[in-house]
Amino acid sequence: MARFTSWAIRLGKVRIETVKRISRELLRRYPDRFTGEFESDKQAVNELVVTQSKRLRNRIAGYVTRLKVVEAERAAATQVSEEPPEPEESALEE
Repeated sequence: MARFTSWAIRLGKVRIETVKRISRELLRRYPDRFTGEFESDKQAVNELVVTQSKRLRNRIAGYVTRLKVVEAERAAATQVSEEPPEPEESALEE
């Protein structure tokens, strides 16, 4: 039985450098072509890249989708933190 340490639980998914490089380049060149939904991103990757296999295409599309989701989450967090704080109820009653 394997024993897991705290660092083992936090490890991310391992992707080959080729997938990361191609995904980042596609997002840099065509940021509006990708939506953050796997199926539509897969079609965009299929149109833009000649891949060696379906597996490679799907890995690229999956990483592009992940990058778009993280980008959207960061944008939402930034918008929330930029909103002015609402006054407390005790300050309104005075």
